[in-house]
Amino acid sequence: MSYNNHVKPISSSKYILGDSLIELKKVKDHSVDMVFCDPPYNLQLSKALYRPDATKVSGVNDDWDKFNSFQDYDLFTKTWLYEIKRILKPDGCLWVIGSYHNIYRIGYILQNLNFWILNDIIWRKTNPMPNFKGTRFTNAHETLIWAANSKCSKYTFNYQTMKQLNDNKQMRSDDWLINICSGKERLKDFKDQKLHNTQKPEELLLRVVLSSTKPGDLVLDPFFGTGTTGVVCKKLGRKFIGIEKNATYIKEAKKRILKVKKIKPSEVKLLNKKISKKIYFSSVL
Repeated sequence: MSYNNHVKPISSSKYILGDSLIELKKVKDHSVDMVFCDPPYNLQLSKALYRPDATKVSGVNDDWDKFNSFQDYDLFTKTWLYEIKRILKPDGCLWVIGSYHNIYRIGYILQNLNFWILNDIIWRKTNPMPNFKGTRFTNAHETLIWAANSKCSKYTFNYQTMKQLNDNKQMRSDDWLINICSGKERLKDFKDQKLHNTQKPEELLLRVVLSSTKPGDLVLDPFFGTGTTGVVCKKLGRKFIGIEKNATYIKEAKKRILKVKKIKPSEVKLLNKKISKKIYFSSVL
């Protein structure tokens, strides 16, 4: 199947096959309510990693995560963040996720572009990869930056909804305890290996989308991967634009999303594994 042009599989949502640095320039000014970015982390992995039993660790060694220098990575980051700034509505917001390898560089650049940081949120992984060499602490978390388009933005925050998701207590920014993507949710290739090395769990995107958008809002993901953002948006009744330059990823994302149905408000509790009692979300679904 060809993806040379914009495809409209459901409603007014779109899949776009192409380089985000090029395709973002085609998006209209001030047209998007929220952007979620899961960019390359620039992990700077120079050697293969092995477990104590000499088996090789399946880490991130994809070409899309390789940059020649920090300067190249910074230029890449400035380019897509500049376009995000342009296409966001004045009251829109940005979420970007990263690790210690890149998140501080991204935060510095987005502040220089006059985004207004609202929170930095810690996604603490219940099942992180161990540090096999024993040379440093286990990397057990990633950081999300949530930022408004500007200091004056009247951004969306569904405070009561998130409070209900957290047993009627204010949801904190320092401890989003969520499994890494695994089991049936993890997409596999024909060799039964991970299709995408950094596929994010739906539960993480549920909190992101549910907290900061309204029904019918348009969410853009310029590094769409295998489509977790699209899955959650469709479940929650949000529109999406997904940009991805890997044809295999976007093909599998489309197949995955076509199987998804919009959920009922009473079913939100099933998406958040911490919830055990009935919750009403009529205002956000």
